[in-house]
Amino acid sequence: MDNSTELTFIRGDRFRNFDEAAESILRMISKLMDINTLFIAKNDKNTNEIVKVVNKEQELLKEGGTLPFDETYCKVSVDHGGRVLIIPDITTDEKTKSLSVTGNLGSGSFVGIPINYEDGRNYGTICGLDTNPFKISEEHIELFETMSSLLSYVLELDNANKQIETLSAPLVPITNGVAVLPIVGVINNERAEIIIELTLAKSQEMELQYLVVDLSGITHIDDEVVSSLLRIVNLMKLVGVEPILTGIRPEIAMQAVRSHVDLASITIESNLANALSYIGFSLQKNT
Repeated sequence: MDNSTELTFIRGDRFRNFDEAAESILRMISKLMDINTLFIAKNDKNTNEIVKVVNKEQELLKEGGTLPFDETYCKVSVDHGGRVLIIPDITTDEKTKSLSVTGNLGSGSFVGIPINYEDGRNYGTICGLDTNPFKISEEHIELFETMSSLLSYVLELDNANKQIETLSAPLVPITNGVAVLPIVGVINNERAEIIIELTLAKSQEMELQYLVVDLSGITHIDDEVVSSLLRIVNLMKLVGVEPILTGIRPEIAMQAVRSHVDLASITIESNLANALSYIGFSLQKNT
């Protein structure tokens, strides 16, 4: 699996991350159930944030909306455990009638189930809300249970992808102020953005003066790759780090020429030893 992994679960839909899966799942449930608002929220035990929402006629919720966790139906759902919570009337149920959100809505029904990580930690909830009463069948209960499990699985894959992305752009320190960035595999726009973001952050953290970017492990080269590499080099210069390219194979050089990339302004060495020599280091063999 790499950072370009796409997840296929529902009717051939392809999801690159949790957000895309969440939105697709809500839209599918919305077609199958007569509920005005379906939403996914996440919480940190203090604040509850609406991350995805599908409204039909009334806009009961907005993406990005937040409330104190203790004042939400999501808290009631999480406290209910790993089962689907159904509240036919939010104004008479002991768990919800005193909540301020109930006073604002005035009437309605609620259904929800927690979304948990594999280790049992709670991420948030997937819920349905309407100011009009609605009925929940056994099939609907099973649907919510399945979608909760599916989103838990997607969360784990999303986290695994993010860890792989971080490992795919390692900065290897050589000495104070000098590090090597070996780029391996296929480069696309998404991965290039990750590499740029991590490299900028790490270069500042490590107080780098020189960054050796080794390209010998790149398996695919085209205009997009060359453009991405040029962006990395230029951004390093902007933050005061001198980039040195090594491992440029003939096909990379030819593609750069075809893409009209000016390599004359970039320091290029054939290998790491030569790059270190350029910086001022000398390698000596122990005898």
